[in-house]
Amino acid sequence: MRITHAVAAAMALVSLSTTAARAAEYPSKPVSFVVPFGAGSATDQLARALGAAIMEKTGQAIVVENKPGASGIIAAQHVARAVPDGYTVLITTNTTQTANPHLFRKLPYNPLTDFQPVTALGRGGQVLVVRADAKYKDLGELIRQARSIPGKLTFGSGNSSSRVAGEMLKQLAKIDLTWVGYNSNPNAMNDLLGGHIEMMLVDTIVGLPQITAGKLRPLTATTATRVPQLPNVPTMQEAGIKDFEMGYWFAAYLPANTPASISQKLRDMLVQAVTDKQPKAFFQLTGTQAWTTTPAELSAFQRIESDKWGRVIKAAGIEPE
Repeated sequence: MRITHAVAAAMALVSLSTTAARAAEYPSKPVSFVVPFGAGSATDQLARALGAAIMEKTGQAIVVENKPGASGIIAAQHVARAVPDGYTVLITTNTTQTANPHLFRKLPYNPLTDFQPVTALGRGGQVLVVRADAKYKDLGELIRQARSIPGKLTFGSGNSSSRVAGEMLKQLAKIDLTWVGYNSNPNAMNDLLGGHIEMMLVDTIVGLPQITAGKLRPLTATTATRVPQLPNVPTMQEAGIKDFEMGYWFAAYLPANTPASISQKLRDMLVQAVTDKQPKAFFQLTGTQAWTTTPAELSAFQRIESDKWGRVIKAAGIEPE
């Protein structure tokens, strides 16, 4: 029995020393940043900016792997099943981690148990926009019109954030709008500009260029405070819709059971990279706020967000696919 205990203790020491050695040399080979969306998407842009900053500091290649499709499920499943050694990282959004559990009956991954949270990376909000020539000058006018012709005004969305924000507006403002779905927000934006739908609640990343160009009029922002790039646009709460706060966020995750020492080292690199020149430029151009957390803070935030999204989706009567 003593020999068995001694052998077990020795094996444990070897395992600990091996893990410590791996953490000390991490990264010693290219790291894969897996993105659930296509090249050129906001998540892809952020992943590449962070990767460039980390590569400059470590000298090690960061390879961005785009695995779009199925609302991010393909990428999330890929990372959940990857070897937990720190070399496969999910750079993702609220779509895979908080929306999908309420929009799909069967997910091939569990957002809460199949991943090791590393850190949040950034967050932003949406802007309620109409065409620049629309008759609605503010949210109050739009609400009055919606109440006068229930179900006649349409809102478009090409992702879960935009759809759920629209449903929240319907619920809190007590108005009836008709949802029109698209496979991407840029496609919905084209129809808005073309006059085929009346409004969108669109991520600032997509909306700001059209607002700056004078093609869209912003009525309100969904964030708790005003968007810095749109200082004259009131928040939903300032416009009279209490308890309305909705937005998007980016975060990094590793497969569950990744050694804590490796996860911590990756977090340190990401937290430092967020303040680097390229990521800062991304945040400024897209109206996104740089935002980092501890793993525990990210985990707690994710649970709160998931509960909120679940309530809105259920109240909207959206049936999981």
